[in-house]
Amino acid sequence: MKKLIYVCLAICLVSFASCSKKETKEEMKNPMQEKVDEFASVKLTTDLSSLTENEKELIRTFLEIGQIMDDLFWKQAYGNKADMDTISDVAVRNFAMINYGPWERLNGMKPFAAGFGEKPLGAQFYPVDMTDEEYNALKDKNKDNLYTVIRRDNEGKLVVKWYREEYKEELAKVDVLLEKAIALADDAGLKKYLTERRKAFQTDDYFASDMAWMDMKKSKIDFIVGPIENYEDRRFGSKAAYESFILVKDEKWSNDLAKFTAMLPELQKGLPVDAKFKKEIPGTDSDLNVYDVIFYGGDCNAGSKTIAINLPNDERVQLKKGARRLQLKNAMKAKFDKILMPIAEQIMVSDQMKHIKFDAFFSNVTFHEVSHGLGIKNTVNGKGSVRKALGNQYSSWEEAKADILGLYMVTSLIKKGEITNITEEDAYATFIAGILRSVRFGAASAHGQANMMCFNYFEDQGAFKRNQDGKYVIDFAKAKTAMESWAALIIKVEGEGDIAFAKQYSEKNSNIRPALQKDLDKINASRIPKDIVFEQGKTTLGL
Repeated sequence: MKKLIYVCLAICLVSFASCSKKETKEEMKNPMQEKVDEFASVKLTTDLSSLTENEKELIRTFLEIGQIMDDLFWKQAYGNKADMDTISDVAVRNFAMINYGPWERLNGMKPFAAGFGEKPLGAQFYPVDMTDEEYNALKDKNKDNLYTVIRRDNEGKLVVKWYREEYKEELAKVDVLLEKAIALADDAGLKKYLTERRKAFQTDDYFASDMAWMDMKKSKIDFIVGPIENYEDRRFGSKAAYESFILVKDEKWSNDLAKFTAMLPELQKGLPVDAKFKKEIPGTDSDLNVYDVIFYGGDCNAGSKTIAINLPNDERVQLKKGARRLQLKNAMKAKFDKILMPIAEQIMVSDQMKHIKFDAFFSNVTFHEVSHGLGIKNTVNGKGSVRKALGNQYSSWEEAKADILGLYMVTSLIKKGEITNITEEDAYATFIAGILRSVRFGAASAHGQANMMCFNYFEDQGAFKRNQDGKYVIDFAKAKTAMESWAALIIKVEGEGDIAFAKQYSEKNSNIRPALQKDLDKINASRIPKDIVFEQGKTTLGL
């Protein structure tokens, strides 16, 4: 009997020790690995069977150039990429690779690796020790150019260097690869664009290549490459960062969307606002196409991944040619499946989940971009352009306008029978769930402020409420009314250039309120991914 007691006691002690060991192991789980796990892995693939052998070889060549763009962005964003190899903790090193350096991009660039300090506001575009006084005293007309960096000479004085000089070694490799790509390109528009882009890398003048890109209408493959966006320069916003997208056109989805741009003038007339705010006639020559993206490199691959492209940024090109809007369907689908749908399952009542649909998400995102062309560009009371009149309030109100007029366009086209794969209820429900996906990173940016103004307006108008379980219940009739009245308010503010009201309203309504913060805490606690990372390249594509 005593022996049996000892055996039972021993078993209990072993079990207790095992449980304690398990709990300790769980407690000791690397928090940085949890950060890495916040990014869901997605394979970037598409059907390449319709491409010619030349087009497939073009993709292989573009992938090589894209990798060089990625390496160049590492230089601009951090410096020596090899420094990451010195980080002994594998999870920390992996997270640094996602963030292109030891600073968390989805958390205000906070440092997460010991020994690296704060990220310089000017990244590596300027000497880290450069003062504003030094910069202001530098007399060189090219110091603010998108395609120059500031360096010190042998005497320590500031000098301006063009990208073609600073990154000469890498760009020489790009030149050889572009020469090969030009020879491979059968599409005349693509061949001209690549020819002009090759010159641009050699001269740091991208105007002609941007114009050629605007004229490239028929190619199945698109290649966005070069120094483009200026967000990495948080000091002056003057320097462009290298990036690359490789895209394969979805012909069917593109053809389905082509007819909608012709309807913009009619949709403008139907806007729920006073006639004086909708006299302008929107252009109908915008290029709206759908692609599968098969490579992200450099700036576009750092932090949150874009799911739609609106380029070029050069206002000279925009005035002459307009812009091209490219919807990245497979990246959208990945974010919908991995992020938006799990969020909706967390916060929406089950009987309305049937209205959360990818086709609605796709339409809402697509027509957000198109809706920048609707509304009003110049004030009705002599204050000049809306952009000038609203000053530092313009970006957030313009993004709010695009959000709500995108929804307006989708629901209007559904009513007209032009969009038949979703209902108005699908559009409203997916729109609200989509805002929750977007605001998880706060409301500091113009997009974040716009999202919060939309969300709070809809809530204040009773478009949704929370039931006793904290689940969202949408009132679709009130959602429609809220959409129309919010659109009317935004366009009135823009049309009158009322910066005082815009500022006052934004300060009061662009914040995350306690009830929403509680919802976001619940979402974050459920370990739903914050964003996505990619498996990409020749092997993934079967090339």
